[in-house]
Amino acid sequence: MSSGTPGGRGRRLRLRALAGFTTLILPFAALVGLGSSPAGAAASAATASASYTKTQDWGTGFEGKWTVKNTGTAALAGWTLEWDFPSGTKVTSAWDADVTNSGDHWTAKNKSWAGSLAPGASVSFGFNGTGTGSPAGCKLNGSSCDGTSVPGDNPPSAPGTPTASAVTATSAKLSWSAATDDKGVKNYDVLRDGAKVATVTTTSYTDNALSAGTDYSYTVQARDTADQTGPVSGAVKVRTTGGGTDPGNPGTGGGKVKLGYFTEWGVYDRNYHVKNIASSGSASKITHINYSFGNVTGGKCVMGDSYAATDKAYTADQSVDGVADTWDQPLRGNFNQLRKLKAKNPNIKVLWSFGGWTWSGGFTEAAKNPTAFAQSCKALVEDPRWADVFDGIDIDWEFPNACGLSCDTSGPAALKNVSTALRSTFGKDYLVTAAITADASAGGKIDAADYAGAAQSLDWYNVMTYDFFGAWDAKGPTAPHSPLTSYNGIPKAGFTSADAIAKLKAQGVPASKLLLGIGFYGRGWTGVTQDAPGGTATGAAPGKYEAGIEDYKVLKTACPATGTVGGTAYAHCGTNWWSYDTPATIASKMSWAKAQGLGGAFFWEFSGDTSNGELVTAISDGLK
Repeated sequence: MSSGTPGGRGRRLRLRALAGFTTLILPFAALVGLGSSPAGAAASAATASASYTKTQDWGTGFEGKWTVKNTGTAALAGWTLEWDFPSGTKVTSAWDADVTNSGDHWTAKNKSWAGSLAPGASVSFGFNGTGTGSPAGCKLNGSSCDGTSVPGDNPPSAPGTPTASAVTATSAKLSWSAATDDKGVKNYDVLRDGAKVATVTTTSYTDNALSAGTDYSYTVQARDTADQTGPVSGAVKVRTTGGGTDPGNPGTGGGKVKLGYFTEWGVYDRNYHVKNIASSGSASKITHINYSFGNVTGGKCVMGDSYAATDKAYTADQSVDGVADTWDQPLRGNFNQLRKLKAKNPNIKVLWSFGGWTWSGGFTEAAKNPTAFAQSCKALVEDPRWADVFDGIDIDWEFPNACGLSCDTSGPAALKNVSTALRSTFGKDYLVTAAITADASAGGKIDAADYAGAAQSLDWYNVMTYDFFGAWDAKGPTAPHSPLTSYNGIPKAGFTSADAIAKLKAQGVPASKLLLGIGFYGRGWTGVTQDAPGGTATGAAPGKYEAGIEDYKVLKTACPATGTVGGTAYAHCGTNWWSYDTPATIASKMSWAKAQGLGGAFFWEFSGDTSNGELVTAISDGLK
């Protein structure tokens, strides 16, 4: 981070996220374990069968699934499955079973939690492989697999995207086009907000268990005669009638926006997950979540870290609803957890945020063809695997026609052009927002772009009123990183929240489209002898993840506040000097935001708060 870049969030953890991911990519031998056949295995073979399906094939590799079923009348205590692959075909990774090999002979042993099968019960495990061969010589617990191997049976296709009709305050009728399957479709699972609510044999269903004035999302998944499920359909969004206005959107009468950023990489070193939003009590006190970040590259919106977003498997104790992920479900990771959070908190809306400090350089290319960029974003947001998760898109361009991590020279109209294309492409039913600079200095970054023009296409701006000052100026002077107002001795004029809001309003941005930003962290220096702001320093204070920055949840006890300046707290402990917001200063800032007629507030980011969400509580209470 460079000096004089207010709103340039500390995106330093992206590299940590990628480093954390690489530790998961191990040699296959390290991922599987050895296991021997259980005692009496041969005796139980006559009452169990195994079947194989190639569930995916992408040319250079494939995904396979074995299903073991207890076909007898007594419980099965454990199982060991064996098969042969032709030379050149092999397993590269596996899940839900311990898989080993001796040459081309492969053995799978049940996990401890998957060995006991009641009569009629079945369990599946999957693997990724290379080569084109099919399994042969299948043995289950030492005996034949009973001739039930069916490598030619493919899963069904996705049904058509449902359409909704006859929507009332408590019900909605759904209809969809049929899926196809080589062996025949048996039935359809209807999923509401990602959870199955019905299984039907026809291509329509009426849901009669809804609440008035509530948003729902429906998808459908086909099941074939072998009980294989195919991919989910596209999603249809339904809002029941009645129930008042849409909560949390400026201009709808639903109250103030209370928005928090959830970082994709937080699931690694920070060990912060979607469940923490619920367990901290924060889920009931917010209206919106910005999921950060998707990448912007090649003029398109693309996935950031797909493992964290869609693949990471959650155990029951880590999951929002206490239900563990399975290997074969169509969506896992943060997206599935957000889906579960929304099911429990239907008033929360989720936006996918693209760009950020690290990935803003991609907007320069995107600005050359805003329509193509917007179309790529909508296609990604509406991917049928997670279309029901997202209610909109947030553009975090730092900074249009100015310099951040890289410099952009797209011109003053670039942000307006991109915003116009996004609104035109996404339409009125999606939220379209942007995070923007708070540099209100003369000739500063607010002056570099047409923020008033872009605001016409946007629901609101997240004005990044933090990171005004920090230890990138290694010798100081010490100053609060998020001052609400100016004060005697402030290092640079125009670097305050009040100045930023005033300049944006003066340019023609409606106050109701401006959200005040709060940082859930502090910035600090070391080598400081002076308690009051304006002292000299020798460098950045030590921090857990990066020098010069630390979470509020750490600072509140490690270095308690000793004073306030410009509406923000500061603390002097030993030779370290920190500034950060507390519940008390947040309360004052929320009162100011309401007096200014702002649309609400947002914060960066959830994991900096305490385990009981005291900063989120301060924002929520302050905006009532």
